[in-house]
Amino acid sequence: MGLAEQVSALRDRGFCVVDEVLTPEETSRARERLWAAARENEQRGASLHLPIDRNASNVRVFGLIERDPLFRDLIQHPLAIALVTALLGENFLISNFTANIALPGSQPMKPHSDQGIVVPEPWLAPWSINIIWCLNDVHESNGATRYLPLSHRLTRRDELPDGYEAMMKPFEAAAGSIIAMDGRLWHTSGANVTANEERAMMFGYYSAGFIRPQVNWNAALSPETLRALPPRLTRWLGVEETANLALGAHLVFSDPRQH
Repeated sequence: MGLAEQVSALRDRGFCVVDEVLTPEETSRARERLWAAARENEQRGASLHLPIDRNASNVRVFGLIERDPLFRDLIQHPLAIALVTALLGENFLISNFTANIALPGSQPMKPHSDQGIVVPEPWLAPWSINIIWCLNDVHESNGATRYLPLSHRLTRRDELPDGYEAMMKPFEAAAGSIIAMDGRLWHTSGANVTANEERAMMFGYYSAGFIRPQVNWNAALSPETLRALPPRLTRWLGVEETANLALGAHLVFSDPRQH
């Protein structure tokens, strides 16, 4: 499936799965670096869990861009950026980059849409997208993300059908794949009912330039990391001198008569 078909699926179904984006060696390396980041976060006193988690079997890893250059490479991966710009256009910002490692016994969180977290309804267009990196094979038994089919077409929460949680379906993807998910698609984590499988997924979250990012990158990134960022990543993180001012100006003053 080429990029055009992937984008078509993303627009029509609210998601697409792209296989073999990472080699097995690259996937293994990313998984190792992710666990190293989790250990470093814990040593620094950062929690590996969220209040929404029902037990300690969901390992949350924040601050990936700060932790390792590998994650900075992945957040700007050419295929990821191609899918992001196909859905959001050129004027986007990187809102967050986190991971959720579902260990045996992990339980689902509350269903939600990621766009609904950062901008109020009505959701009239795709204004955000998740690029999900699958570092293990993802299937229903080990806690695959569950989604409500075609829910990216909903504009308000009250349009959700009765009993919608029972209508959700699991994503299936091989290790090394990515899942591109429209920010409006309603979803939740699955339950890992296996005896010994982990399900590690990293979530690169991008939003339209007029939406405030979830992370204040100027505060979250060290001076050393900020100095090492290439110009385009500096722009996408909104940490250059004008932050997202140029993006906002393009949106607000698109009619030259308004200048």
